[in-house]
Amino acid sequence: MLRSLLPSILPAAQIIVGALLIAAVLFQPSTAGIGGTFGGSDGMQNFRTKRGFEKFLFIATIVLGVLFATLCVLAVIF
Repeated sequence: MLRSLLPSILPAAQIIVGALLIAAVLFQPSTAGIGGTFGGSDGMQNFRTKRGFEKFLFIATIVLGVLFATLCVLAVIF
């Protein structure tokens, strides 16, 4: 039963998880200055501990990325 239902659910799940992954990446704060954009060094001030919502967003991005990759592999298998 799951095998027959999976091909109809996977595309919708990929779209939803993909949209959430894009949103999670876009909401992350940018700490790189103009020097870091072109390969320069802005020093060590960019290294700090993530706390609160920033930490949640960081972990959510990782989880969504792994989930999206898993859904893509499942789409190829089924």
